[in-house]
Amino acid sequence: MPDPSSSVKPKYVKLGYQFLVNHFLNLLLIPIIAKIAVELLRMGPEEILNHFNALHFDLLHVICSSFFIIFVSTVYFMSKPRTVYLVDYSCYKPPVTCRVPFATFMEHSRLILKDNPKSVEFQMRMLERSGLGEETCLPPAIHYIPPTPTMESARSEAQVVIFTAMDDLFKKTGLKPKDIDILVVNCSLFSPTPSLSAMIINKYKLRSNIRSFNLSGMGCSAGLISVDVARDLLQVHPNSNAVIVSTEIITPNYYQGKERAMLLPNCLFRMGSAAILLSNRRSDGWRAKYKLSHLVRTHKGAEDKSYNCVYQQEDNEGHVGINLNKDLMAIAGEALKSNITTIGPLVLPASEQLLFLSSLIGRKIFNPKWKPYIPDFKMAFEHFCIHAGGRAVIDELQKSLELSGEHVEASRMTLHRFGNTSSSSLWYELSYIEAKGRMKRGDRVWQIAFGSGFKCNSAVWKCNRTIKAPTEGAWSDCIDRYPVFIPEVVKL
Repeated sequence: MPDPSSSVKPKYVKLGYQFLVNHFLNLLLIPIIAKIAVELLRMGPEEILNHFNALHFDLLHVICSSFFIIFVSTVYFMSKPRTVYLVDYSCYKPPVTCRVPFATFMEHSRLILKDNPKSVEFQMRMLERSGLGEETCLPPAIHYIPPTPTMESARSEAQVVIFTAMDDLFKKTGLKPKDIDILVVNCSLFSPTPSLSAMIINKYKLRSNIRSFNLSGMGCSAGLISVDVARDLLQVHPNSNAVIVSTEIITPNYYQGKERAMLLPNCLFRMGSAAILLSNRRSDGWRAKYKLSHLVRTHKGAEDKSYNCVYQQEDNEGHVGINLNKDLMAIAGEALKSNITTIGPLVLPASEQLLFLSSLIGRKIFNPKWKPYIPDFKMAFEHFCIHAGGRAVIDELQKSLELSGEHVEASRMTLHRFGNTSSSSLWYELSYIEAKGRMKRGDRVWQIAFGSGFKCNSAVWKCNRTIKAPTEGAWSDCIDRYPVFIPEVVKL
């Protein structure tokens, strides 16, 4: 006789276990309800009526009970957090005149670093393995030889990428500038005076009582920090609109030295910006694309190695740049583990939580060397938007979370088409999923971002309505060509 255990595929055993645990209460209630129904059928109408008449209702008790139910319901609904809707968003699409093919990038590198061929060769190797394509863009000031990172050119870049995204958002949503109650702008490395938020207020003549915030120095995860700030403000200000602008200004931060650890950002970071409209108005519920379910922030800055792994500094020749530590991926992995520990109980089904808890207890009590159980987050989300910080970041998260190629497709294609656009990359990825026509009503999206400090932030959105593939947007002229095959090494 064959061994029954060997004839049953493990995946079917797991599916059965998941169904049993996730529907435990339903399975428990079914026989109880069936028993009650059978007893009622046996009793007959007259006996049921006699039992009902035997109950004595006191008027005072009825009034008190009704008042208590109304009181509890009122307290519940008043204390319940306001729903935060994502009405719509817009991603900046750079013009073709800003395009930087590999040949152009390397020619500029050879001319700028003509006295340091090893640095040129290093950049070429990084670009070959970066996962970027031929259509990524850099601002006009970087196209000069040598680059001209002046304050004027930096402001010019900020105006182009921010105002273009804002104008498109107004067009999509029908929002008028005077209707904006809250404005949150995040840009990590360019923080002029007046601020970028003041620049927007001046451009669109926003109200004098607008609540505006300008976040700087918070890295690529600042986009979700802005969402968190806007969410908290929307909890205390009813019937309000909040606009978030996420961007990174490249012009003043293009490194012109020869330190390898500081040359890497030149190969990855590109132009980008996104404008997002959030609302807590019930009237926006029918047209909103998503509603915010959860937002979890993890900060590992108390540890020196985490604090120093992404660090802006001067090299020996006085050139300012971003130093990326070789331990960056390991630190990002630790931050992700901490974030998962917090968000897991909020989103995972009971079956996965039980397995994770059993693994945790087993490692703590019995054997610390046991392999930790990695929860199956594919059961909690239909779509994943992983920060397109680089090929290594996407590879590491795909491996850690055991995701398929389709789950990380949006991240890889965003990196290929637009490069690392910092905090706005999550919105380009979400736009890719929509452009492919994959977003359906009820789908859940997990956005994961990493940033200097070191931070790992994640947000969970639930799709409010089935979204048709848009005819306009950042992906409109190229979505039919994607996904594309990205080789491990592109020989230059």
